[in-house]
Amino acid sequence: MNGSAGPAHLDDILYPPIEPYETGFLLAGDGQRVYWEQSGNPEGKPVVFLHGGPGAGTSAWHRRFFDPEIYRIVLFDQRGCGKSTPHVSAPDADLRYNTTWHLVADIELLRKNLAIEQWQVFGGSWGSALALAYAQSNPSAVSEIVLRGIFTLRRHELEWFYEGGASAIFPDLWEDYLAPIPVLERSRLIEAYHRRLTDPDPDVHRPAALAWTTWEASTLTLLPDPELVGSMTEADAAVAFARIENHYFMHGGWMREGQLIDDVAAIRGIPAVIVQGRYDVCTPMMTAWDLHRAWPEAEFVVVPDAGHAAGEPGIARALRAATDRFGH
Repeated sequence: MNGSAGPAHLDDILYPPIEPYETGFLLAGDGQRVYWEQSGNPEGKPVVFLHGGPGAGTSAWHRRFFDPEIYRIVLFDQRGCGKSTPHVSAPDADLRYNTTWHLVADIELLRKNLAIEQWQVFGGSWGSALALAYAQSNPSAVSEIVLRGIFTLRRHELEWFYEGGASAIFPDLWEDYLAPIPVLERSRLIEAYHRRLTDPDPDVHRPAALAWTTWEASTLTLLPDPELVGSMTEADAAVAFARIENHYFMHGGWMREGQLIDDVAAIRGIPAVIVQGRYDVCTPMMTAWDLHRAWPEAEFVVVPDAGHAAGEPGIARALRAATDRFGH
């Protein structure tokens, strides 16, 4: 997923492609080296981009949501994925040091290492959950928040997408998701996948990772996007993506049920925009609506003709509008 300039249909919506002016690795402890980069204006308004998954990694086109003359754009690959090491695709991958709170600490360490006093926090899908967790833990470090495709790891959100709810809309794709799992294990699919994804044998974990990741990639957009599916299902990327996601879901994100919505009071005064696709199947609008009800001070934008992906035109347009507004 790294290196893409982005979908061509976004050329009239987002800013032109740019290259980083600085890259590096954050020594985050626990043997973790977290890749980071900066692009745009070195003297500009700082913003940190939090990618989805968890485990998806960043792509070059993610820089394009921000005006490069105004923003100092910070992207990083969360532990175990993208260019960060050790990569979770390794057969003997150790996920003990990969939790929501490790990532929150990494973000704060990166901010301090880059000598940034305050930054805008921009996150979609899992990145919206991480943005909420980070901002609620470090509200004084956050100038604004831009969220997309709201996901908070509540049990009914996970059950909707990974245990059968979304099969009502995509029964054909659901059959391929079920295929690696024997019939007797299908009452607890996240757990059944966990057993296979943590097996060190590539003949066991790779087919499971491919099925898990293909299900997600195929349902992200309102209309099918074979290019997106292809980019997400490259073997090593798919293994890291599926393993990290499943690891987080097995543990409920190491948060109490409903924590990210319940704790909105900590960030109520931070300017924010919430962008949600009406026909998002991965993270249905029920969660964005619950967040909106708890946090009416945040601007709530429903895109009527979009699913989940940031690359859908209506979503991309709303996200750019938010960053443009906060940049001026």
